[in-house]
Amino acid sequence: MSDPHETRFPEITRRQVLETGTIMTVSGMMLPTSGHSGPADLPPSPQNGVSLRVSFIVNGLHTTMEIDVRASLLDMLRERLSLVGAKKGCDHGQCGACTVHVGGRRVASCLTLAAKVDGQDVTTIEGIAGVDALHPMQQAFIDHDALQCGYCTPGQIMAAIACVREGHAATPDQIREYMSGNICRCGAYVGIVAAVVQAAPHIERS
Repeated sequence: MSDPHETRFPEITRRQVLETGTIMTVSGMMLPTSGHSGPADLPPSPQNGVSLRVSFIVNGLHTTMEIDVRASLLDMLRERLSLVGAKKGCDHGQCGACTVHVGGRRVASCLTLAAKVDGQDVTTIEGIAGVDALHPMQQAFIDHDALQCGYCTPGQIMAAIACVREGHAATPDQIREYMSGNICRCGAYVGIVAAVVQAAPHIERS
């Protein structure tokens, strides 16, 4: 016998759940965009996080902008500055695809807050070539076929340049140890080591 004081809830079927979810999804897709092309175009607001004004140099150009204090350097480069050479691979600092240089040192830009580059010099793969020639490391990667799909290549090249400049390219074993944080899922490691060996004499150490 049921309790007369027991609260009864209406029965909900699986079909009703699916229909409701579909309606909500379609409604969300039909919301006006107000001319914005994506999250990077949204103005700073309390809903989007606390904003911060930063000034830095990226590939030799002075840049000042308002950023969300939670934004990563990788997202700022890709979404705000359209510098898409650094790739978002694991987004956990484990694959090296997002490697760039900050103050001449390699960093995993997916783990670096954009706010931390205020006043810093940032270099990406787009900023290493000369006016009429590739960077020696870029040319060495081509010469030794040190890439296949190419997704990890920008991060590999930026890490390889840092490997030489920081004095870790004396032997193939030393190169392999330093470059171990950059993963190539295609397995082009032999070519990568050969490329670093070739380019090392042409790169000035820091």
